[in-house]
Amino acid sequence: MLHRPRSLPPSIRLLRSLLLAGCVLLAGGCQAADPAAQRRAPSPPPPVAPSGDPALPAPQLHLPVPSPPALQAADPVLWVALAARLGPAEGPVGGATGAEPLRLVAASGPLTLLDGAGQRWSGPSLALRWRWQPLPQPLRVRRQVLGPFASYESAEAVARRWGAEGVATQIARPAEWEVWAAAEAPPLAGFSARRLEWSVARRLVLELPRPGGALVLRGPIRLQAAGGLRWKGGVFAGPFRLQEDAHGGWTLLEEVALERYLEGVVPHEIGAGAPPAAQAAQAVLARTWAVRNLHRYGVDGYHLCADTQCQVYSDPSLVGAALRRAIAASRGQVLSAAGEPIHAVYHASNGGVAAGLEEAWDGGAVPYLQPFSDGDGAFRARFPLPLNEARLAALLRSWQGVYGADHPRFRWQRRLTADRVAQALAARGQTVGVPRSVRALERGPSGRVLALEIGGTSGSLVLRRDAIRRTLRDLPSTLFLLSPAGPGAWAVDGGGFGHGAGLSQAGAIDLAQRGWSSQKILEHYYPGAQLRPLGAGTATPTPGRAP
Repeated sequence: MLHRPRSLPPSIRLLRSLLLAGCVLLAGGCQAADPAAQRRAPSPPPPVAPSGDPALPAPQLHLPVPSPPALQAADPVLWVALAARLGPAEGPVGGATGAEPLRLVAASGPLTLLDGAGQRWSGPSLALRWRWQPLPQPLRVRRQVLGPFASYESAEAVARRWGAEGVATQIARPAEWEVWAAAEAPPLAGFSARRLEWSVARRLVLELPRPGGALVLRGPIRLQAAGGLRWKGGVFAGPFRLQEDAHGGWTLLEEVALERYLEGVVPHEIGAGAPPAAQAAQAVLARTWAVRNLHRYGVDGYHLCADTQCQVYSDPSLVGAALRRAIAASRGQVLSAAGEPIHAVYHASNGGVAAGLEEAWDGGAVPYLQPFSDGDGAFRARFPLPLNEARLAALLRSWQGVYGADHPRFRWQRRLTADRVAQALAARGQTVGVPRSVRALERGPSGRVLALEIGGTSGSLVLRRDAIRRTLRDLPSTLFLLSPAGPGAWAVDGGGFGHGAGLSQAGAIDLAQRGWSSQKILEHYYPGAQLRPLGAGTATPTPGRAP
C-alpha cells in the first residue's frame, strides 16, 4: 500500500481543534503530534465555562457522531470516506470568510441534495459554503488518551488489552492513531495516558447560497448523482453523504456495494496487469480485510477511508473486463479462521521470508500468519528459521529458488546519516540530540528488526516494529542489516517492501505465473484459513467500537 494520505495535514487539524475548543489542562495539557504546528497555531479562545460548571452537560469522549450501519450479508454496502476533515481550519463565529467552498460536480445529469431537515436542491453542480454556527449549549469533551501509535494495528492491540480489563475504548485518528477511554477509567499498566478536557461553543455547518439568502443545511446531507459524481479525477456512482465527524470537521463518503468497492481497490493494490489468479487472491483479501475492519473509522461515523490507512480506493469504472472477472470469481467469499474473518494483511514484497503477525505489530501471534522462508523446497532447506544475522546476510545475497524476486525492492541498500535520523525523530516529536549509534536490539524469527535503538548525545530511545518504518521512512522494510559507514553514517542492506506479514504481492504474481491457482496461493500465505461465504457462520466486527 502506497503512502498517499488524503486527509488534511496535522497542522490544519490542530488549528481547527484549537479554534473549536478552549483546552483545559488536566495532565500534560493539549498535545499535538506536530510540535511545529503547535507553535504556529494562534492562541486558543478561553473555555466557554469552567469544566466543573454544573450548568454544562456531562462530558463525552468526542463530538457526537452516529455509528455507521452494520454490514448486511445479503447486500453488503460500505461507507467509504472519499475525503475527510473537510472544512476551514479557522474563522470567526458566525462566518468563515475566505474559506474555499466545497465544490461538487455531477459527471452528467443532475446532482440532487437532500439535507437532514428535508430541504432539497437539484442542479448540475454545488458550491457549498462553510459557516461557524454557535451552539445553543456548549459541549464538554473529556477523555483519556493513549498514543500516538504508528498504525491502527498497534492501537488495536492496546485497545484489546485495555478492553480485557473492562475499559470501554475507542480507536481514533485525529492526526495519528490513538486509543480513547473515559478520563476516569483505570490506567493501563506500562502506558502513560494524557487526560484532555475542553468545551466546544460552536460547530461547522454548510450553507447553500441562493438569490434570496443562504440556506443553512442540516446534516447529514444526502447526495444523488445519476450520472456519477466527479471527485479527484474519478467518477463515483454513490449515493453520497456529507456528515460531521468526531473532531469538528466534515466527511464526504460514498455508500458503495462491497463488490463494486473491490473494483476500485484491486487494480490499485496488485495492478491491472497481474495474472488472473493473483488478482483473484487479492480480491479475496481485499474483501476479507474490508469486512474485518468495518470498525476502523467508526468513531467518525463511517467504515473505511480511501487511502493507505485502509486500502487505496479509486474510480471503480476504470476497471477492465479481465479484472472484473477475477473479482467475480470469488464473489462474496472471505478467508475465515475460528469463525471470523482473518487478519487479511498483505504487502508488496517479503524479500524472500514471510513475517509473523507479531513481528509486524504489537499483539499476539495467530496460527495462519507464521514466519517462513518463501521459496521452493531447496530454498527453505537452505534458510530454516529462525534467521540469525549470519543466515540473514546469506539470504539477502540469495535469489535462487525464492518467490517474487522480480520486485524492484526485493533487495535494496540505504545510507542513514545522523542528520537524517535526527530529522526523522524530530518530525515525530522525539530527540536524542546528535545520533551516535543505531543498532538492532531484537530480531524476530524471520530476521526482521523488532527493536531498533538510537543513541545520541542527550539520551537514547527504542523504536519497535512498525514504528521503525513509520519513523525512518527511507527504509522499505524492517528486514535489514546495519553496518558502520563512516562517522555519523550507517549502511543498511535489506530486502522486501512492506511489513512482510501475509501475502506478498510479488510472490503471488510469481506463483500465478508458475500456474498456481488463487486458492493454492491463499493456502500458501494463510495456512489453515478457509474460504467461506460472507455471513455463513462468519462474524463481523461492530462498526464504531474497538474490538
